[in-house]
Amino acid sequence: MNDFQTEKIKNIAILGGSGAGKTTLAEAFLFEAGVIKRCGSVEAKNTVCDYFPVEKEYGYSVFSTIFSLNWQDRKLNFIDCPGSDDFAGAAVSALNVTDTALMVLNAQYGVEVGTINQFRQTEQFHKPVIFVVNQLDHEKADYDNTLAQLRDQWGNRVVPVQYPVTVGNSFHAVIDVLKMKMYQWKPEGGVPEVLPIPEAEQEKAMELHKALVEAAAEHDDALMNKFFEEGTLSEDDMRAGIRAGLVTRGMFPVFCVCAGRDMCVRRTLEFLGNVVPCTDKMPRPVTTDGREVTPVSDGPTCLFVFKTSIEPHIGQVAYFKVISGTVRVGDDLVNADRGSKERMSQIFTIAGQNREEVNEMRAGDIGATVKMKDVRRGNTLNSKDCDYRFDFIRYPEPKYRRAIRPENEADAEKMMEVLFRMHEEDPTWIIEQSKELKQTIVSGQGEFHLRTLKWRIENNDKIPVVFSEPKIPYRETITKAARADYRHKKQSGGAGQFAEVHLIVEPYYEGMPAPTTYRFKGQEFKVSARDTQVINLEWGGKLVFVNSIVGGAIDARFLPAIQKGILARMEQGPLTGSYARDVRVIVYDGKMHPVDSNEISFMIAGRTAFSAAFKEADPKILEPVYEVEVSVPSDYMGDVMSDLQGRRAVISGMNSEKGYEKILAKAPLKEMSDFSTALSSITGGRASFTMHFNSYELVPFDIQEKLLKEYDSKEEE
Repeated sequence: MNDFQTEKIKNIAILGGSGAGKTTLAEAFLFEAGVIKRCGSVEAKNTVCDYFPVEKEYGYSVFSTIFSLNWQDRKLNFIDCPGSDDFAGAAVSALNVTDTALMVLNAQYGVEVGTINQFRQTEQFHKPVIFVVNQLDHEKADYDNTLAQLRDQWGNRVVPVQYPVTVGNSFHAVIDVLKMKMYQWKPEGGVPEVLPIPEAEQEKAMELHKALVEAAAEHDDALMNKFFEEGTLSEDDMRAGIRAGLVTRGMFPVFCVCAGRDMCVRRTLEFLGNVVPCTDKMPRPVTTDGREVTPVSDGPTCLFVFKTSIEPHIGQVAYFKVISGTVRVGDDLVNADRGSKERMSQIFTIAGQNREEVNEMRAGDIGATVKMKDVRRGNTLNSKDCDYRFDFIRYPEPKYRRAIRPENEADAEKMMEVLFRMHEEDPTWIIEQSKELKQTIVSGQGEFHLRTLKWRIENNDKIPVVFSEPKIPYRETITKAARADYRHKKQSGGAGQFAEVHLIVEPYYEGMPAPTTYRFKGQEFKVSARDTQVINLEWGGKLVFVNSIVGGAIDARFLPAIQKGILARMEQGPLTGSYARDVRVIVYDGKMHPVDSNEISFMIAGRTAFSAAFKEADPKILEPVYEVEVSVPSDYMGDVMSDLQGRRAVISGMNSEKGYEKILAKAPLKEMSDFSTALSSITGGRASFTMHFNSYELVPFDIQEKLLKEYDSKEEE
């Protein structure tokens, strides 16, 4: 592949919902550019982009795939992204390093929730968007409805460059209102005839042409003046105006394709080659310390590693974008994140699993390398005269959790190595070894996301694993004040053990007044705080430890041991073994022995007295509650609302967003474990949701009773 200057490089992300035909379109692009001799298909499991075994097994893209091609003396780097929301992390990575988004829509379904979600991501990164309406030959294809939905969502910025003469089984021609020509194909597709626009389409074509001219003129003052003077623009002027509109997101051109039969693919490539802005015309990336970096090939060398993967017979492959300078084979670079030195032993331009070795790459280009010693996704590699560092990729929060364990406990260590390696490949797989729950928890974007992880562990790494419902990280607290005392006494020859602790517990809240007087069973207890310690618990909430000892009943040197005993009991709460939180403890009296008292004795006495008082203080169990936001087609609104209410969710708000309803709710984590699967089942995969931790709240009485019984039975066992 030729050596391309920065101003000749274009980076494009291919986005769209599941089943839109992105991988098929990528295959057609590669065929038209001469990279491959014949098009593969998803059904035949022989496409360039879906080459991992799990992708062939499921018939879905699971990972983003990079491929490059030469077109019209320019290098086009594409990243084909999975369509399922379960693999949203791939689109996030891609949009961080590409300059334009090609949004593919299925002409049967039009604008789907996935389309809207991915468009929001392009908005967040301020990337130009081109819509491509695919599968126009399907019997249920509806171009007009798809265009109407696009305009309902994004208004007059949606501007057709092409429209089909007919759709469905008879689809074979499009009118291009930029070139003002008709492209017509034989049934097998391929190279079209370029014909004058038929008389019957002249009026519609001219109307859309004028709209395109006006949209192009809007984004350039010189073109606007020329349009007012001459009443039209040349084709080159229109390209310049469209390019300006793309950069500012002032317009979103619409193209038509039938990727499966290679219809209008070449024309789409021509537009990408001629009109889409090159990487040097886009906003500059910003370092962690706020510096903009201009992509110039004679600047300091800087690479950003946006993806890593482990591939058969090769090992780790690191995919990078050249942010600045020129990287050459043999260059020594410094990892700005890890401090290690790396040598670029090989540089590749990529087409899926096929790689072509090159000697160098310039700013703006995307490539791959192998045999790196200590490189992770998200790392920045610099030449010695450069100190840039980038950290701009933010991934979505997980939505689906499962506990995982190997069938054979002897494989536990090996399983963890595999899990952490897979997290590097897809950072939206979150791995947590929970000390609290005594489980390994894997979290992801949905059931399919975690099912894919399980498939890979079992089929690629030959480790059978078991998924189970994860335990819930409950919390325990109290709702009233209570007191208790405990004497620990042990004598077994020689020095014994003795400690007596009297304490009061009460619920803690921010700003509560200092303790003074308490009454329990008709007896009054007056306390005076001599010392107060506020301990922020690592699991959330606080322990406030108040020393109210008078007259030296307990030596001050034993108070830390009492506190340690209380903390140990809070770490394994008296009710269910869950963490306890938000408690104030006042130690007001006790006894000690001049010989037998020691720290271990007071730790035991403090722990036991606290446990007894806690159980008398009307203890309650708290459960984690999450904020949930569901985006759902209006047709399914009632069913989704019913499902949420059946999960003890409290609906806090609703609003409409152009054909979709947004439901805001708060729901207990316990009830949301299979919500991802249920939502997909209810809506046919057309809804999506996000969830974020909100607070801990009291569980209902009947559920608390059930939890207590379950815990007691386990303790008996």
